[in-house]
Amino acid sequence: MNERIELISQVLNGNRADVFHQPAVHALEPAADPVQLSMTRAAQAMLSRQAHDGHWRFDLEADATIPSEYLMLQYFFGSVDAQREQRIGRYLRRRQQENGSWPLYEGGPGDLSATVKAYFALKLAGDSPEAPHMVQARHWIKANGGAEHCNVFTRITLAMFGQLSWSTVPAMPVEIMFLPKWWFFNLSRVSYWSRCVIVPLLIIFAKRPVVKLKPEQGVRELFVDAPETLRNLDKFKPGKLVANTFLLIDRVLKFLDPLVPSFIREPALKRAERWTREHTEGVGGIGAIYPAMANAAMALKLLGAQPDDPNLVRTLRAIEDLVIDSDKETYCQPCVSPIWDTCLMLSALTEAGTHPEHPAVRQAVEWLFDQQIFVPGDWCDQAKGLTPGGWAFQYENDKYPDVDDTGMVLMALLRAGAHDNEHKLKRLNQAVNWLLGMQNEDGSWGAFDIGNNYEFLNNIPFADHGALVDPGTADLTARCVELLAMLGYDRQYPPIARALEFIEADQDPSGAWYGRWGVNYIYGTWSVLAALGIIGEDVAKPYIRKAVEWLKNAQNSDGGWGESCNTYDDPMLKGRGESTAAQTAWALLGLMAVGEVHSPQVKAGVDYLIRHQDEHGEWEDLAYTGTGFPRVFYLRYYGYSRYFPLWALATYARLRRGLPTRQYEVLAQGPIDLGPFAVTSRY
Repeated sequence: MNERIELISQVLNGNRADVFHQPAVHALEPAADPVQLSMTRAAQAMLSRQAHDGHWRFDLEADATIPSEYLMLQYFFGSVDAQREQRIGRYLRRRQQENGSWPLYEGGPGDLSATVKAYFALKLAGDSPEAPHMVQARHWIKANGGAEHCNVFTRITLAMFGQLSWSTVPAMPVEIMFLPKWWFFNLSRVSYWSRCVIVPLLIIFAKRPVVKLKPEQGVRELFVDAPETLRNLDKFKPGKLVANTFLLIDRVLKFLDPLVPSFIREPALKRAERWTREHTEGVGGIGAIYPAMANAAMALKLLGAQPDDPNLVRTLRAIEDLVIDSDKETYCQPCVSPIWDTCLMLSALTEAGTHPEHPAVRQAVEWLFDQQIFVPGDWCDQAKGLTPGGWAFQYENDKYPDVDDTGMVLMALLRAGAHDNEHKLKRLNQAVNWLLGMQNEDGSWGAFDIGNNYEFLNNIPFADHGALVDPGTADLTARCVELLAMLGYDRQYPPIARALEFIEADQDPSGAWYGRWGVNYIYGTWSVLAALGIIGEDVAKPYIRKAVEWLKNAQNSDGGWGESCNTYDDPMLKGRGESTAAQTAWALLGLMAVGEVHSPQVKAGVDYLIRHQDEHGEWEDLAYTGTGFPRVFYLRYYGYSRYFPLWALATYARLRRGLPTRQYEVLAQGPIDLGPFAVTSRY
């Protein structure tokens, strides 16, 4: 342990190891210091946002697709609120770009599927097809191939509302429910989000509903070819053997579908219904994500559920809980992020000097412990005998705790001193044990499942979004390494050793790391450098220097960092984009983790944050810096531009005075004894 502390002190530019034993500080800088002033104002603003029960939650915004789908869902159920419909219309019109399209993220290129859905929703809301904004949208859609070139999920929507034949949609027979786990495709081989969307969708596919619309509400004008003439829209592609094989299977399944006898289909429908109902038992809705909830609600309705059916009632209520209403506009969130927001805010505040005994910290700690999950979920299929103990992303999503939230929650709780309470040690043990049990064979961690890396399945026609599975990624793997290091484990610990091998092998030739769950290479590189710093990796190693130089070179002339979602489409653009507060904070945290606190780049980044703080002590980013599915679905986390800059300023304030961060104070106490783990290594 002494050797590790000495190494850490070297990382912190030669500071003496005994500073790690100093008590938590409250006034890190002189009161007039700009860093202290900015940090204090930010901390006060964040404390004022805390809910009465101790948690934080910020809004979460996606693209125009979710609000459009929400409005269509109301038409499916015949429950349209005319005033809310108009507010959604105003929201959609505001988000439209000058060329008539709607993007997947703020300032991004137009997306065909999002534009078709937004146009369709506005048509339902009563907008005239001859209105200038509708004419623009229609021209853009047809110039980009027409509605027949939309993605699969948009085709499903168009088929449900009678605008396309169901034959244009890839085959997804409900008999999938019977596929054994050893088969090349089955539900346990796809990701949590895919599973939650697919199962109720199988019911919809079997029923093939068509919602009758008035002729003037249709969108026939969006097609280049007459929609009634369209059949198989997915085409064979030269040289794509796997994709073409799946497409051939799709054609065969479509041919066989009408021939499936009822004595096979009905039991399959029953099994799908049972699965759907079991997964809607919680108040958070199936999977706690909008697409799955909407599919479940429609599926239950098609199966004959009455308005007072408990599962249907809970699902519709969960959907309504996602809606953000204001006087002028309404939109629907894809999900909510209270656990994620709370643990990140707690880390930022404790780094800023908020004492573990502060009421806000104590409340947040208790709230987080109240959200810990102790029931089995779908992850059990690949982790027989593993005891639950993780955290989810949302208020209630018990079947789907995830690695990212669990790791971040644990580090926040350690920063807040939760390990000093012997009654909480068992809870921490269960969480770390669960995390260890979720490691993949290659040393990585995925988000929700073990070994969910059957990426060839992304070639099936249904999976044109390319996100059917949940393989291990560098950002999540680094998060777990960072946590284990904080607990006192070193690189000789087998789970860490395997993880470090994965991380080093996964580095991009540029020196950066790809960010699966945040935009993009800045996020991934911060995540990895944070782990390498606390594990005591020699920061002079070439691969770390390469990452540091990449981050420094990515800095903008204004001192900040920024990166656009389009780097997922074109990796050559990695590290480029207008500066944002959140991405600047990530870059700063990454650089400071490996000893760059006194570099001119860090000083310039800190100055950027101070200059861009508003009069309320906060920051605001318009850019989308959260990743749902690369190239398909992005998120604007309203909290990212608030707690990450505070965290970066607090870290800088400590390190530039030679004081340890809260994370190193915990580490310096010596290895934390959580008791023996039931799982120490799965491989």
